[in-house]
Amino acid sequence: MAYDADVIVIGAGLAGLAATAELVDAGRKVILLDQEPEQSLGGQAHWSFGGLFLVDSPEQRRLRIRDSHALAWQDWLGTAGFDRPEDRWPRSWAEAYVDFAAGEKRSWLHRQGVRFFPVVGWAERGGYGATGHGNSVPRFHITWGTGPGLVAPFERRVRAGAARGLVDLRFRHRVTGLSRSAGSVDTVSGEILQPSDVERGRPSSREVTGAFELRAQAVIVTSGGIGGNHDLVRANWPERLGTPPERMLSGVPAHVDGKMLGIAEAAGGRIINRDRMWHYTEGIDNWNPLWPMHGIRILSGPSPLWLDARGKRLPVPLFPGFDTLGTLEHLMRTGHDHTWFVLTRKIIEKEFTLSGSEQNPDLTGKSVRDVLGRARAGAPGPVQAFMDRGADFVVERSLTGLVRRMNELTGKSLIDEAALRDEIVARDREITNPFTKDLQVTAVRGTRKYLGDRLIRTAAPHRLLDPKAGPLIAVRLSILTRKTLGGLETDLSSRVLTDDGGPLPGVYAAGEAAGFGGGGVHGYRSLEGTFLGGCLFSGRTAGRAAARAVD
Repeated sequence: MAYDADVIVIGAGLAGLAATAELVDAGRKVILLDQEPEQSLGGQAHWSFGGLFLVDSPEQRRLRIRDSHALAWQDWLGTAGFDRPEDRWPRSWAEAYVDFAAGEKRSWLHRQGVRFFPVVGWAERGGYGATGHGNSVPRFHITWGTGPGLVAPFERRVRAGAARGLVDLRFRHRVTGLSRSAGSVDTVSGEILQPSDVERGRPSSREVTGAFELRAQAVIVTSGGIGGNHDLVRANWPERLGTPPERMLSGVPAHVDGKMLGIAEAAGGRIINRDRMWHYTEGIDNWNPLWPMHGIRILSGPSPLWLDARGKRLPVPLFPGFDTLGTLEHLMRTGHDHTWFVLTRKIIEKEFTLSGSEQNPDLTGKSVRDVLGRARAGAPGPVQAFMDRGADFVVERSLTGLVRRMNELTGKSLIDEAALRDEIVARDREITNPFTKDLQVTAVRGTRKYLGDRLIRTAAPHRLLDPKAGPLIAVRLSILTRKTLGGLETDLSSRVLTDDGGPLPGVYAAGEAAGFGGGGVHGYRSLEGTFLGGCLFSGRTAGRAAARAVD
């Protein structure tokens, strides 16, 4: 039987595009399959904020941030917490990835036209000690153009390959099986779905109009994770995080359903670390949704008071932007699925950014003028739209009115005004004193020593009950599904491994399907800015390895 291509890539997200681009550079013929229509090319990366983890970059050095490979590796190990026998390959991938982030990653992207916003963000700050979870220094580099700006050079490379006759783009092709016709997995079969012109992100038709069967010397699985499949998220929910939440929002479209993982497993691939996952606790209902249960994450500075469903302040160091999964673990012990930010107009104007390319039109559109507009008074346009239309926002002049409407929003009188007032008054007393035992106040003052935070991310400390800083604002926060940290186990050549530890002949995996490399490069937690970079690094590795392996 003749081959239809040298390599078949399953999934046209960022990892799939990176793999295909490398195959094109090697002169290989590729069929790129995706179940979604062409307008969804780029997958989840298109919707992202475009954050990338870089180490000792020029952007950091300009801001007097002293970073190093040794410090980044210390932070990665303290965050990942590798402690399982199956962490052999994930740890090896982590070492390789930190080398990449501290080495050629930036120059490789720069040569392809990728540029970065000059202010480096400080995500996942930890707060547990030097060897614990978190970034010791700011490392979150925002791509100029956000997610679409990062997808663009790889799309260009793939489309150039198509123009040369090396790439066959086949959308609306849903894979249902992998099989062998000889010694290795070389056959991909599935269903052809009805053409669809729906807007990117919106659910597309699942009506089947035909079938396909294709053969190649190698197959690369880059199909993504499980974040759009809440049943699968709950089935894999880790015991350490308690009972799965009854209500969750989706940070990814519904087609991110994890089905290809099961297909690869049925073909002989091994999935590890199923219970490692990354979900946010700062999700809000999108007032203008594209997909079912569409949620948006608030990227907040450190100043809002974070309360549980009953109005009790979250424990140290669970401040905004410090420990995502630590906050989720605490939340699941409270017996409720939501928390609250309480803040002032002055804080929201400076500290609230909404995650995603569509919520940051200035950065996505590469408008210097609009970006400079962030320094003006007033909340950013997308944030103001949520204040005006979002179901989770409460704005009131008085604390009495705020608490009343918070309880009305949940339909339960969970928050006691007197207790919350005592908490806020106590916090406000600490703000007016140069000394403090409130570690959140210490953290706020500390962040303002970093120029980037002082300029655009952290408001000057002030009393929450100061009328001049008002009105008061409360935001109900929900759990937002996002990333799969486990996945298909792979060696450092991105070859999918079987239960006996050997490679599954002919099959490679990259991106979220491979836990961004090895089946779990992040371990239990992420340092943020590592998801897109993981797609690029593992996709590049898979493409190069498959190119070497085929005749």
